[in-house]
Amino acid sequence: MDLEKFLELMSEAGFFYPSFEIYRSKAEVGGFYDYGPLGVELKRNIIEKWRRIFVYPYQDFIVEIETPIIMPRIVFEASGHLEHFTDAIVECTRCGRKYRADHLIEEELGRRGISVKTEGLSFEELDELIRKYGIKCPACGGELGNVRAFNLLFQTTIGPYSENVGYLRPETAQGMFVSFPKVFNLVGRRLPLGIAQIGKVGRNEISPRQGLIRLREFAQMEIEFFFDPEDAKCPYLDELDVKLRIIPERDVAAGAKEPREFGPREAVEVGVVPNEWMAFFMGLATIYMNELGIPLDHQYFLAKLPQERAHYSSASFDQMVYSERFGWVEVSGHAYRTDYDLSRHMKYSGYDLTVERRLSTPKEVTEIRVYPNPQRIRDAFGNEASKVMQAVGKADPSWLASELGSKGVVTVNGYSITRDMVFIKEERRKVFVERFVPHDVEPSFGVDRIVYVTLEHAYTEIDGKPLLRLPPDVAPIKVAVLPIIRKDNYVSIGKRLFREFSMAGVRAVYDDDGTIGSRYAKYDSLGVPFAITIDDKTPVDNTVTIRDRDTKAQVRVGVGDVVNIVVNAVSRKLTINELAKSMGLQLITRDRSNA
Repeated sequence: MDLEKFLELMSEAGFFYPSFEIYRSKAEVGGFYDYGPLGVELKRNIIEKWRRIFVYPYQDFIVEIETPIIMPRIVFEASGHLEHFTDAIVECTRCGRKYRADHLIEEELGRRGISVKTEGLSFEELDELIRKYGIKCPACGGELGNVRAFNLLFQTTIGPYSENVGYLRPETAQGMFVSFPKVFNLVGRRLPLGIAQIGKVGRNEISPRQGLIRLREFAQMEIEFFFDPEDAKCPYLDELDVKLRIIPERDVAAGAKEPREFGPREAVEVGVVPNEWMAFFMGLATIYMNELGIPLDHQYFLAKLPQERAHYSSASFDQMVYSERFGWVEVSGHAYRTDYDLSRHMKYSGYDLTVERRLSTPKEVTEIRVYPNPQRIRDAFGNEASKVMQAVGKADPSWLASELGSKGVVTVNGYSITRDMVFIKEERRKVFVERFVPHDVEPSFGVDRIVYVTLEHAYTEIDGKPLLRLPPDVAPIKVAVLPIIRKDNYVSIGKRLFREFSMAGVRAVYDDDGTIGSRYAKYDSLGVPFAITIDDKTPVDNTVTIRDRDTKAQVRVGVGDVVNIVVNAVSRKLTINELAKSMGLQLITRDRSNA
C-alpha cells in the first residue's frame, strides 16, 4: 500500500484533513481533524451500521439517549476521573517541551531496537527507564525532568462564577450512569437494560501525532448494559455464528502474541470472558468490523492485565485491528465495570440507584430505615418542609444513616439534614424482594479510528489507479449517473435518474464531464460501488448499464427498474455478479474504463 498516495486521496477527495489549516503557521494545534463532505457521509453510515447491529435488533431492551457534553465537577469526582484519568508527562529542563512519557520511551527505545512495554508502569518506573537509557529531549537534547501526572479532562466554568467548575466529558458513559434511574423507569423498571449513546467527547491529550487515531476531540459509540449479576444469561449468545480471536489474560501475562479462537459461549465456559453479555457484545463487535471490510485475521481481542485496566474495570479487552500505517490499533474497548459506577454515583449523590430482585423463597432481613421527623424539618425549613421530606424519603437509607452517624450532618438535594431531623431504625422483616445495584458491561467504540481503519482496508490500487472497496451500505455515494456523451436526450435521462435516486434516499452524483473511462476511475477512487451509464442504446430501447466498482462487470436493465435494483443491491450488500445471478440478468464483461 502506498501510504503517501492514500493520505493524499483522503485529503484531496475530502474524507479528512487537519483542522485550522489556514492558521497553521500561527496556531499549530494537533489532535483536531475536519471531515469533508465524503468523510461526513462515510462517518454517518458507519454510525448507522453500528445502530443496525447493536441497537435496532434489540430495541426491546436497548434504547438510545443523548446527554450533555459538559458536566459538573461532582460527576467526575464520583466517577473517579478527577483522580485517575491521567497520563504520564515529562518536561525538558532546557527548552520546556512536554512529552507523553510512555510514548517517548517506547519510540526512543524502539529506534534503538529495544522492545519495552510501558503500559501499567508507575511514574517511578518510567523515570527509571529514562535515566537507565539516557533518554533526552528529542527537540534539543536537553535533560528530562521527573515524570508526573497530567489530567486529561478539559476544564471549564458553567456560567459566570469561577467556582462552578465543569468538564468536557471524556467518555459518553457518565451521562448514561447518571440517567440510569430515569431511563430504568421509562422502560418499565426491567433488566437487562442497555443504554446507548453516540456523541462527541474530549481528552486533552499531551502530544497527539497519529491523525484520526489519537484526537483531542472525537466521537464515541457506547452501550452501558445493566444486568442482574445473579442472572447474567444472554439468550442470544448461541445465535452468533462467529469465532472470537482472543489473547487471554494468562497468555498476555506469559508474553504470548498470537490469539486463540473461541466460540462466544466457549469463551465464557473456559473462563476467558467473565460473563455471557460481555461475550455477546464482543461477538457483535467482530461481526461489525468484518462487515466494514476488516477481515477476521486482521482483528483480535487483547486482554488487559490488572495493572493496565481502567480504575472502574474488573476485566477488559481491547478490540485490535491491523493498520499498515500504525500497526495494531484499538478500535473498541470491552469492560466489565461491575457496579462501580452506579455505586459511586449513589454514594456521591445520595440517590438510591438500587433495583428490586424478586426472590423465589422469602427471607428474613434486618434493614436500616430512615424516616423524616416532620416537626424538626418544619422548624428548620418552613414552607420547604415537604420537599425536604421527599428528598429524605428518596435517599439511600444506609448511606444516609452512615453519613449522619459519622458526620452528624449530610446534604440531600441541596438541603443540610442533621441527625435530629430523622428517625433511624433497624427493622427485621420477611422480604419477597431484595434490592441490589445492577452490574454493567460496556462496549465502547471510537468512531474516528473505525473510519480510518475502514478506509485503509478499503484502499487498493489497480494498474496504478486508486480504488476504495468500501462496503456498499457504508460508501458515501452509492451510485454515479454517467451519460456517455453530453447530448440533450442523454443528459435529460441522466438527470431524471439522478432525481429519482435522490427521492428514493440514495446518495447519488451526476457527472457528464470527461471521458467515461476517466469518470469510472474517479468514482472508483471515491468508493462509489455502482455506476449507471446512459449510452447509445438508452434512447433506443430505454435501458442503461449498471457497472460494479470492484469486478468491473456490467448488466443492462430497464431505466424504470434501475433505482429499485440499486437499492436492492445496496441493502443486500451484493455485487453486480451476485445481483445478476439472483435476477437472471446477463453480464456484460466489456468495460469502458479505457474509453
